[in-house]
Amino acid sequence: MKVLSTSKSHGGIQGVYSHSSEVCACEMTFAVFAPPQAVEGHVPVLWYLSGLTCTHANVMDKGEYRRLAAELGLVIVCPDTSPRGADVPDEKDNWQFGCGAGFYVDATQAPYAKNYRMYSYVAEELPALVAANFPVDMSRQSIFGHSMGGHGALTIALRTPGRFRSCSAFAPIVQPTTAGWSRPALEKYLGSDENSWRAYDATLLIEDGHRYGELLVDQGTADGFLQDGLRPWLLEEACKKAGIALTLRMQEGYDHSYNFISTFMDDHLRWHAARLA
Repeated sequence: MKVLSTSKSHGGIQGVYSHSSEVCACEMTFAVFAPPQAVEGHVPVLWYLSGLTCTHANVMDKGEYRRLAAELGLVIVCPDTSPRGADVPDEKDNWQFGCGAGFYVDATQAPYAKNYRMYSYVAEELPALVAANFPVDMSRQSIFGHSMGGHGALTIALRTPGRFRSCSAFAPIVQPTTAGWSRPALEKYLGSDENSWRAYDATLLIEDGHRYGELLVDQGTADGFLQDGLRPWLLEEACKKAGIALTLRMQEGYDHSYNFISTFMDDHLRWHAARLA
């Protein structure tokens, strides 16, 4: 693991790191905020998964999480959203696919299967690296994310229900198998057999019997992607049928940006901290 930068903030340390990923077959970068309590012992860890076009840096620079994370004693880990590098296949003119748009799936189709394995990277490889190098209590983990990252957080939590004590999302893509901005990516990564897509769709995972104790979702009513891409009412319907406790908060006038995320970041951090205690 390489240390790219560290900076003191609110008594803790915001760091950016990289490592050679076996899973993604390239160099991967991620950010970790370690609160001041981490000096004294292992503390809970909260994973944040970012959305389309983002890297680890977007939430680090605009998410406004460090003050309260320091107060609550939470490590915040922010992975990248995809593999990157000259040898990684990409569609540079398509912001909904390729670099910056890994969709937290394990690709099975050439030429993407070699690198685009973000599900295994976030669920397995990066947690092992973080556990070995940072003072985290891996028995106390939670996960949240935004948009594509909200989709990732929901699907990873549903597929590994014993791992995370809580899961929340900002404006998640709740049914990527039918959303216009995600269906083409799933087909390129996973092939034309749509049954293989179900493992990466929160609503279909619930339909197929996966369960989670409770979920928190915030969604802005002025989000330009609300009707065609996000559609939180589909998650609400699936959770109601399955008996999953979902708190869906429609936030009047908010859009899809980090102005929205940063406004409600404290709510999510406190919600997770209460369940990580």
